[in-house]
Amino acid sequence: MAAPDFPPEFRDRFAELLRWRRDVRRFRRDPLPPGLLDRLLDLACLAPSVGNSQPWRFVLVEDEVRRAAVRAVFSRCNADAASGYEGERAAHYRRLKLAGLVEAPVQLAVFCDRSTGQGYGLGRQTMPETLDHSAVTAIHTLWLAARIEGVGLGWVSILEPQAVAALLDVPPDWHLIGYLCLGFPESEEPVPELEREGWQSRLGACRTVLRR
Repeated sequence: MAAPDFPPEFRDRFAELLRWRRDVRRFRRDPLPPGLLDRLLDLACLAPSVGNSQPWRFVLVEDEVRRAAVRAVFSRCNADAASGYEGERAAHYRRLKLAGLVEAPVQLAVFCDRSTGQGYGLGRQTMPETLDHSAVTAIHTLWLAARIEGVGLGWVSILEPQAVAALLDVPPDWHLIGYLCLGFPESEEPVPELEREGWQSRLGACRTVLRR
């Protein structure tokens, strides 16, 4: 079977998709259409993984008691993070909205099953962290798939992984990779929020490439 041909128009739209992928923190509360989340997760599972291990595990967090507990963990961790800054940078940090945990209609915890036998260990004997990296690729794939559907995704990293794992009662070998908020954005913005808020501008490729 011949590989598909991706014409210039498709490449341009793909570049546009990457530019419009945003970390969303401000969501509308209306739910996603029926079946959409299942389709997005099916696409996320097309992500590459070391040794075809497919170690990602998705936990849909719907129970309000568990959601409230996650928000409490976030509040504690966010306060600790703020204390690590001083002066205006600390005040700036406290003004930022860093999660959509109250508004987002869908909340999804993504874990890596570090004990999986899938893939028989291929490719990860010297770099076992590639299992975690594989779960990250699933999140990024989900992110792009959601953007195509007009759905925003926010990755909440200001959490204690062990605390979240305990709250969600997952197997002990599952390691939290990301806690995701999904829903329709309040507004569409081409510029990342942290850049708009003056926290950090995007670096160009020339600043991140080293030649040897």
